[in-house]
Amino acid sequence: MAPVVHRETCRMCGSRDLQPLLEMTPTPPGDHYVTADALNKPQPAYPLTLVMCGACGLAQLPDVVDPELLYRDYIYNTSISLGLVQHFDNYAEAVVQRVGPRSGSLMVDIGSNDGTLLRAFAKRGLRVLGIDPARDVARKATEAGLETVPNFFSGAMAAGLRRERGAASIITANNVFANVDDLDDLMTGVRTMLAPDGVFVFETGYFPDLVRQRIIDNIYQEHLSYYAVKPLLAFFPRHGMELVAVDHEPTKGGSIRGFVRHAGAANPPWGNGTLHALIQQETEGGFDRPETLAWFTEGVEQLRDDVIALAADLRARGRTLAGYGASVGVTTLLYYFDMGRILTFVVDDNPLRHGRFTPGQHLPVLSSDALYERRPDDVLVFAWRYAEPIMRRHEAYRQNGGRFILPLPGISVV
Repeated sequence: MAPVVHRETCRMCGSRDLQPLLEMTPTPPGDHYVTADALNKPQPAYPLTLVMCGACGLAQLPDVVDPELLYRDYIYNTSISLGLVQHFDNYAEAVVQRVGPRSGSLMVDIGSNDGTLLRAFAKRGLRVLGIDPARDVARKATEAGLETVPNFFSGAMAAGLRRERGAASIITANNVFANVDDLDDLMTGVRTMLAPDGVFVFETGYFPDLVRQRIIDNIYQEHLSYYAVKPLLAFFPRHGMELVAVDHEPTKGGSIRGFVRHAGAANPPWGNGTLHALIQQETEGGFDRPETLAWFTEGVEQLRDDVIALAADLRARGRTLAGYGASVGVTTLLYYFDMGRILTFVVDDNPLRHGRFTPGQHLPVLSSDALYERRPDDVLVFAWRYAEPIMRRHEAYRQNGGRFILPLPGISVV
């Protein structure tokens, strides 16, 4: 596969009616934070254009970066993300209570990362199996007792696993359903692996929340699709499956958790009305029609201009600026807000990032201790969803005259 392939058709319905929504600044892969010995190696930037299908309403990126480039040497770990361990434990409990799987039945997690969700299901009596292409992450999870296949999930893999392991009562895909280009092959694999009474559960960002709150740091090359419920309701029946329930979750600024079963399976008692309520809200809000979302595009572009102007003014007044956050989504913000020439460094609470440099712009990533050692006048909090715990933790920085600036969902200075 070429480093990047441009699609001319919708990955969900095949329509060629793809209409532009938002032109973001091209970036290198957002999670490719490099070590000092790799600074002289080029990091190409790839397009980051958000479009919407005029036929089915799916928001998506038409430019697909080779997943081998994105995932094989992935350094993200679920367990380090603030609040996610508890979230996944609650998630496993909610799914087990709702679905009622038999003790000892098989649960498979697609994109299982370090096995945080696998562990949560295992302690509730299920056999678990992870699938994740990040080789080092998969190896460490397996060594920790959470068997993880180090490869991409596919229809062919699912057929082999079904023969070897039997059918799965639960298959999950969390914050990974949006990352797959070939949705047809994914669903072929899920349908093949899933027991007749099994449930496929996915959690993914919710596009209307992204629009309402301007969560543009969720737009990056790994996230190929930005789901609303309405397109999904029409998608699953084409693969012999049915979306039977949806929960609206606050995770990552707004997510949906969908429950999918084989078409024709007995209607579960736990189906809910949230699904149809969300569809009604999406239709009334025009979240499936590109022509009704011009206000979103204009608002984001105005925000970009305002952040750039604010940063330039602070620099002109001689104030020093740092950034807080070194995640995959921060790369989107660093490029869109043109921060490579403005910031002196960024800090992050993940020790795996320390000593590395941001993708392409190569700003040094330091421990948050640097706020006291280097004493920047202002800190742009790119990890804005965690602003409250960050600011509580660094109250001493504020007491010493430092300021926190939140660029999203609108500019605010603390």
